[in-house]
Amino acid sequence: MAGSRTFRQVIAVTAMNLRNLPSRLGTATVAIVGIGGVVAVLVSALSISEGFRRAMALSGREDVGIVLRGGSADELSSGLSLESVRFVTDGPGIVRDEQGPLASPELYVIVDVPARSTGTKANVPLRGVGPGAFGIRRAFRIVEGRGFRRGMNEVIVGRGAASQFAGLEVGSIVLFGRTPWTVTGVFEDGGSVSESEIWTDATVLQGAYNRGTSFQSVRVRLPGPGDTHALEAHLGRDPRFNLTVRTERKFLESQSSILITSVRTIGSLIAFAMGVGAVFAALNTMYAAVASRTREIATLRALGFGASPVVASVLTEAMVLGLLGGVLGGAMSYVAFNGLQASTLNFQSFSQITFAFTVTPGLIVTGIVYALFLGLVGGLMPGIRAARMPVTQGLREL
Repeated sequence: MAGSRTFRQVIAVTAMNLRNLPSRLGTATVAIVGIGGVVAVLVSALSISEGFRRAMALSGREDVGIVLRGGSADELSSGLSLESVRFVTDGPGIVRDEQGPLASPELYVIVDVPARSTGTKANVPLRGVGPGAFGIRRAFRIVEGRGFRRGMNEVIVGRGAASQFAGLEVGSIVLFGRTPWTVTGVFEDGGSVSESEIWTDATVLQGAYNRGTSFQSVRVRLPGPGDTHALEAHLGRDPRFNLTVRTERKFLESQSSILITSVRTIGSLIAFAMGVGAVFAALNTMYAAVASRTREIATLRALGFGASPVVASVLTEAMVLGLLGGVLGGAMSYVAFNGLQASTLNFQSFSQITFAFTVTPGLIVTGIVYALFLGLVGGLMPGIRAARMPVTQGLREL
């Protein structure tokens, strides 16, 4: 019975407080905007890591395997001889068509290309691919110009690289190393990390960079998702080559872990620091609200309303402000950042990766939950103060 009476009192006092909220519009707006700014920063920072994660995830297929030299953490540190490449492609566990195994021996170098936004040089991957590269990457398609011709100093540019870096327009000539290259086309690959790269014929790239007949990786189409067993067994039969195979998804997950963790950590720290300021804004707002309603609160206490309904009403009001701030911040981050193209350095490959900021519903929910927490913290002390205020003192307030 007492519990139901307390609940009715909470509802009554809270409803009254919320109806009076427009009369405190100025201080309430300060709290809402402050919390909204914190949420916008948090969600936008997390959208960077989410966009990068999605770019890597779109690239990573379970039915594509990457063969590297044993012990290599990335393609740059790997090295494969022509003999080892033939050993890989002659083995089982690779899908074959009428032209042979669906495999692409690939070479990977880093070139300097100026960023459109700053003009400063950035590391961009220049990848030499084999004839099977386009059959392995099912989402690949040329969207502007044409593909490169085998044996020619021609390149095609990923859509992300073309948007972020200067001088990569179709028909332009770029100098990589000491060799001039003609840009013949722009390609898409389903939004994957490949769109951050520049591609050419692997054999031509070997000659341009004096790599002889060496490669760094072999991409292969697997018989099924994650089905690397037959190929692993084959690679283990000849220890001379010391080769390992991983699915493309697992490989790219390992390549993106450091950056994703770093961005999430930094974004959370910034949001925490800003959150402290937002809590003070909420505290000021709620203390002002309590001070302006001292006689009102004392009158309710004199009429038999308990301390718990008073505390609950103040906390509810603070959390409503937090909710409004969270929705505002989530909307701001979505409008300003969702889909925004950017590039960043992948610390594990030392090359630029282009991606799009991705503001997901889950990130907005995370921001709103954080805003509710800030509102709760900001309303706790004022609520306790209001509940502990002596009734006689409150009734004497003007």
